[in-house]
Amino acid sequence: MKYETLTYALDDGVALITLNRPDKMNALTTQMRAEIDVAVTHAGKQARVVVLTGAGRAFCSGQDLGDRANAANLDLERTLRDEYTPMLTAIIDCPVPTIAAVNGAAAGAGANLALACDVVIASESAYFLQAFTRIGLIPDAGGTYVMPRTMGMAKAMGAALFADKISARQADAWGLIWEAVADDDFDTQWRARAAHLAHGPTQAFAAAKRVIRASWANDLEKQLETEASEQGACGQSRDFREGVLAFVEKRKPDFEGR
Repeated sequence: MKYETLTYALDDGVALITLNRPDKMNALTTQMRAEIDVAVTHAGKQARVVVLTGAGRAFCSGQDLGDRANAANLDLERTLRDEYTPMLTAIIDCPVPTIAAVNGAAAGAGANLALACDVVIASESAYFLQAFTRIGLIPDAGGTYVMPRTMGMAKAMGAALFADKISARQADAWGLIWEAVADDDFDTQWRARAAHLAHGPTQAFAAAKRVIRASWANDLEKQLETEASEQGACGQSRDFREGVLAFVEKRKPDFEGR
């Protein structure tokens, strides 16, 4: 597929999806949401890890309020249901690990696009901003679901009501993201993290994603049952056998992702 609002590259198991509207700080349009959906779905079938990042100085500044596709008849409920939900679901349900490499501003729906990924790595100069109340709206794109579960109710409520910038370092300290990295080391770090996942036990990663996400709805008994079921399946994989053999032979495992 030819993309107009993003670029797609596949190298050594890593699918790199770069939002590519730098003049608009990679603001989300109807077309971009559709292209992200398609790109992530495609990447999940051919890659072993997916990285989402932004071109230029921003990761994503949120909804493009000047998007002509929505401007004539602005229906936010329809837009969220028909455009945001499929895009976010593609990321959340992606069968391989997803990384948001947040290179700059992540605001509004752009912040929550990043938070939909399994791992968020941000440059030290990046920030997260739930800007919605500045224009009379509420956080959407899954923000009200993810934030209380990652950084707690108090921080989530403050982020929503005050619409203050949250620096990458704050986000790291509060548990909102995986790590904040010095700007000079950012590119090297996220690429190293992506390479680690791309050469890891892909089936185990997929199972870990399912089990951890299921825990939000399960009681302890159900979660232990889920763990047992998924671990049983992992124990039948070639990667498990390779991992054990490599441990015994005191060498680095050569995982094939199966």
